[in-house]
Amino acid sequence: MAVLAAVLLPATIAFGDSVEDIVNKFEGEKAAALEAYLKANPDASDNGAALDFLVEAYDQLGQKAKVPELLQRKYDLMPKGKEMELGEAIPTVQRLFQAYVEAGEKDKAKDFIASVKMDVGGHPEADKVANYLDRFLGQLNQPGVGDTLEIAFTSLQGDKVDLADMKGKVVLVDFWATWCGPCIGELPNVQKAYKAYHEKGFEIVAISLDKAGDKEKLENFIKDKEMPWPQCFDGKGWETDLVQKYGIQGIPATFLVGKDGKIAATNLRGPALEAELGKLLGE
Repeated sequence: MAVLAAVLLPATIAFGDSVEDIVNKFEGEKAAALEAYLKANPDASDNGAALDFLVEAYDQLGQKAKVPELLQRKYDLMPKGKEMELGEAIPTVQRLFQAYVEAGEKDKAKDFIASVKMDVGGHPEADKVANYLDRFLGQLNQPGVGDTLEIAFTSLQGDKVDLADMKGKVVLVDFWATWCGPCIGELPNVQKAYKAYHEKGFEIVAISLDKAGDKEKLENFIKDKEMPWPQCFDGKGWETDLVQKYGIQGIPATFLVGKDGKIAATNLRGPALEAELGKLLGE
């Protein structure tokens, strides 16, 4: 059996290799072969597919720094203007934009989206695509740990709310909606944390993405579920001002703001919220 295995396995694979070692060896060889193919055949009709496989190989190898340049090359091969194939172009645009963001190259991400908006000019769906691309730019404003939030509004209950006035307290900023299943599923954990820590300095500020026509539904939901914290509601759904300002792409989206007014954690779920509150409130 050992002799047969030795015959079947490539000579580059040793029996002591781990699965990860084996996969990485194959991916490395695949990447080298694809690079050679692209160099030798710069005008081949299947270069887009070759670039896709090359991106996968470098992802597997952990060489993500090479990915943006490859995706840019793939995008450059695509037709532009009224000939742009949106079903192929948009996923590539999204992937390249995200690669720039993950690499911390926000300026390149911004410039790339600007160039795509120019490239789509003349397409029948140009306006719709441009609006969609603006959402990508909003992601560049997404806050993270150490950042501060500027949130001030008149609540659904009629009270003036300003996050800047809450320094010295720990505040959960919660983007949610009554139509959001995961938001409703997380609500018991949020309520439990509120009951346990409110008297110790914990507050919640909620931003609802419900539509204007659902205002009564929202008010009834808040009353039925006993949610005493202030609610920001402008009836614009995903176009809500604060959603646009901070590039919120999915809900629930939560930001736990520490006593110093800076974000201490994001998107805590279940017991993780109470655990972090214990740390921030000195328990």
